[in-house]
Amino acid sequence: MPAVYPFTAIVNQERMKRALILNAINPQIGGVLIRGERGTAKSTTARGLAALLPDIEVVEGCKFGCDPNQPVLFCTECHERLQEEGVLPTSTRRIRFVDLPVSATEDRVVGTLDIEKAIKRGERHFEPGVLAAANRGLLYVDEVNLLDDHVVDLLLDSAAMGVNVVEREGISFQHPANFILVGTMNPEEGDLRPQLLDRFAHAVDIEGIPDARARVEIVRRRLAYDQDPEGFYAEWRQAEQQVSAEIERARRRLPLVSYRDRDIYLIAHLTASFNVDGHRADIVILKTAQANAAFEGRLEINAHDIQVGAELALPHRLKRQPFQDASLQPQQLQERMQQAQREADAQASELSQAGADSDLKKKRVR
Repeated sequence: MPAVYPFTAIVNQERMKRALILNAINPQIGGVLIRGERGTAKSTTARGLAALLPDIEVVEGCKFGCDPNQPVLFCTECHERLQEEGVLPTSTRRIRFVDLPVSATEDRVVGTLDIEKAIKRGERHFEPGVLAAANRGLLYVDEVNLLDDHVVDLLLDSAAMGVNVVEREGISFQHPANFILVGTMNPEEGDLRPQLLDRFAHAVDIEGIPDARARVEIVRRRLAYDQDPEGFYAEWRQAEQQVSAEIERARRRLPLVSYRDRDIYLIAHLTASFNVDGHRADIVILKTAQANAAFEGRLEINAHDIQVGAELALPHRLKRQPFQDASLQPQQLQERMQQAQREADAQASELSQAGADSDLKKKRVR
């Protein structure tokens, strides 16, 4: 099998690459929807990300790739094995890239329970689905807008909860389903329903690169890869290893990244200024900001991290007005960020003053 086209060899498309990296650092962010015309490296970039991610340690023989260091997240089978054997053997393997076909059914996605065996023999037999194969890997859905809405809902639910639970006739089986969800689509072929669109944490709109020099570089790199995949990958191996190491460090750093009340106020004022429905965007922006801070080597989020989160979380959540462009303009976001920062500072100051006044009253009562 030839080497995968390197993630770091993709020309430009920085926002798409950053969104994928941040979801690799924290899959619980909730997935990336990449919208763009054909031939803009959507699937190539997703495959490249999966190829550069660090190897993972798994419970040997587990069909779901359970993490031996997190027994609380074990599948039903590993829980039973742990009780019987005490210590489970482990092994390492590459991250899986799982491609979900547009024709996939619910059973193909979540897996199936053999009810006949359960009734006749009292055995619980589970046939794993796509979610099992994708656990701790990358699940790629091309033309997600053409997928059955119910199946899309299942994918998004599992991506958000990190677990897949299958129940049939009073019999239940569960396994971890913690994966990086990447959906791609061509808007010319139809859009997702707003309810499903909102469930994707991030959305990135990409276009063909108009700059002639960049286009020439794209052609040169692609021809070099087609001629000698292994040799081309060798040229980019150091860059690939560097990004892989940065992602691994960011994953370890992520639980230590903190935020202040002021940061939450800033995010709330920002989303309110865009009239965003619900609160999913606020949570996504905060999680994204933490992942971005971890990736850039910081232990506390700042306004830059929040802006990165907003750039990825807001574009597909903006309300479309007649005769108006629903895209998020950089200048518009910058102005709203500055306004939100002023309002957050004022609110933090008011709360601080209220706290000081309350302390003063308590002293007087004494």
